[in-house]
Amino acid sequence: MSEIRMRAKSHLKGLPVGGMDERSRRAAQLVADAAADAGLLDVAYGFVDSPFGRLLVAVGKRGLVRVAYPDRPFDEVLADLAGAISPRVLESARSTQEVRRELEEYFEGRRRSFDVKVDLSPIQGFSRKVLQQTSRIPFGSVITYRDVATRAGSPRAVRAAGNALGANPVPIVVPCHRVVRTGGGLGGYTGGLERKETLLDLEGIPASAATRRR
Repeated sequence: MSEIRMRAKSHLKGLPVGGMDERSRRAAQLVADAAADAGLLDVAYGFVDSPFGRLLVAVGKRGLVRVAYPDRPFDEVLADLAGAISPRVLESARSTQEVRRELEEYFEGRRRSFDVKVDLSPIQGFSRKVLQQTSRIPFGSVITYRDVATRAGSPRAVRAAGNALGANPVPIVVPCHRVVRTGGGLGGYTGGLERKETLLDLEGIPASAATRRR
C-alpha cells in the first residue's frame, strides 16, 4: 500500500494548501483508484440520489452486491459487506460509475432495464433462485409470489419466496417491487409499501392496477 500512498501524494501536490476537505476527498479517491488498479480493492461503494433519498451502491469484483436504502446507517451496511465479502472496502466513484449512471437514468425514466452485472453468489440455495427469477421480470410487469416460487422450482414455497425477496440485497436492480400478492394486494417491500408504489408508478403501473392484475 506504500506505493499507492506515494502515488496519491504526488497527485495532490498541485492542489492549493487551503480546502483540506477537498484535499482529503481527492486523496481518498486517488487511493481507491490506485487500489483498484493494483487489484487490492474487493468492494467499491458510492452514492446515488433517488426519490427515496441517498442510496448506497456497492460493487465487488464480480458485479453489483448491494443497493441500500437510507433507513439503516451506511456504516453498518459497510460493516456487513466487510464481513460477508471482504474487509477491503473503499469508496470509489470510478468503480461505481456504471451502476450509478444506470440508476440515475432509471429514476429519470430513461432506462427500462439494467446492464450492470449483479453478483448473487453470496446468497445460497432457493433464495438465490428466487432472485435470479425476479431479475428476469420485465419492466412494467408484475407477477405473484406464487409465480416466482414456481419459476424458482418450488411452487409451494411461497412464504420462503417472500422471505428471499424481503432480504433482497440489490432492490430496484433485481426488481422485487414487481412481485405482488396472489389474489390481490401489493404484498410487502423493504422499508414500506410507499417505495413499492413509487417504483411501480415510475414504470407506468399504478398500485391499483398492479393488484387488479392478479
